[in-house]
Amino acid sequence: MSSIKSKEVRLVSRPEGVPTAANFTVATTELPPLQDGEVLVRNLFLSVDPYMRGRMNEGKSYVPSFELGKAMDGGAVGEVVESRAAALKTGDAVVSSRGWREYFIAQPSELHAVSRDLQPLSLYLGTLGMTGMTAWAGLRLVDVKAGEVIFISGAAGAVGNVAGQLAKLRGCTVIGSAGSEEKVQFLLRECGFDYAFNYNAGPMSPHLNTAAPNGIDVYFDNVGGPALEAALSALRIHGRIIACGGISLYNEQTPQPGPSNLFNMTTKRLTMKGLIVGDWMSQQAEFEKEAGGYYQSGRLRHRETVVQGIDQAAAAFIGLFDGDNIGKMVVALA
Repeated sequence: MSSIKSKEVRLVSRPEGVPTAANFTVATTELPPLQDGEVLVRNLFLSVDPYMRGRMNEGKSYVPSFELGKAMDGGAVGEVVESRAAALKTGDAVVSSRGWREYFIAQPSELHAVSRDLQPLSLYLGTLGMTGMTAWAGLRLVDVKAGEVIFISGAAGAVGNVAGQLAKLRGCTVIGSAGSEEKVQFLLRECGFDYAFNYNAGPMSPHLNTAAPNGIDVYFDNVGGPALEAALSALRIHGRIIACGGISLYNEQTPQPGPSNLFNMTTKRLTMKGLIVGDWMSQQAEFEKEAGGYYQSGRLRHRETVVQGIDQAAAAFIGLFDGDNIGKMVVALA
């Protein structure tokens, strides 16, 4: 193998509030020679995800913090360009957690091989990847059933739109909130939501009252804040909450007060369950078979926002907090 130079994105300072370009740098590194049992992978698409904001803080979380001055990691899909391992050959497509860089060396056990028959390969970062699996696992977490009414916040994002589509396939009535009229139309026209609204255009509760005058059964929470408060009012007795994310709060520098109507948890006998997709990895093959079948039959649609070049990876990540994406945000390197 000739010497390979690879660009990578590093965190150089910890954000205070909303991340800025100054928190990141792009550096070039030279990879060591390939050893027996290893493969060289060229990343084709990188994933940028809201949960990464928590990894930029110092201290303990459910995932390790990024180290200052070192390459960050995250979801990526790439191709093997050289192999010295029997388990993988040149040209194989693989998913890894070694994003935010152009090339890397790994052992096959660190990689998840995927089929090139499904295109684009960025599917494996979105609808057929961890965000799609998060949506799938969330519905299972609280046993969402046919005939139920589900409200999804951040519904035009990577997790939300798939959660809504899968809920529709289960026979649910689906309501979604999003941050623009363009996103609302995406939910209605492409994802098949029964009702969608722009949360920036006014209070949420009137929309929920219109869409579900008898209340909702399930709330899939991707944003926290006012959306959670509105859902607590709309939920029926014995309703369930999937606590998946809280993007509206990730950049807050001081803790925010909880919902003013949290006592509804008691009076309505609600259930709220936290969701970390890593707990569901033993069911990844089942998810890929089900969701892949829906995608191939045209019943599950994939939407992504693509930013070109590793030099724009930090800007793509920051754009998540400005609502720049519809569907999954990915960075294309090829």
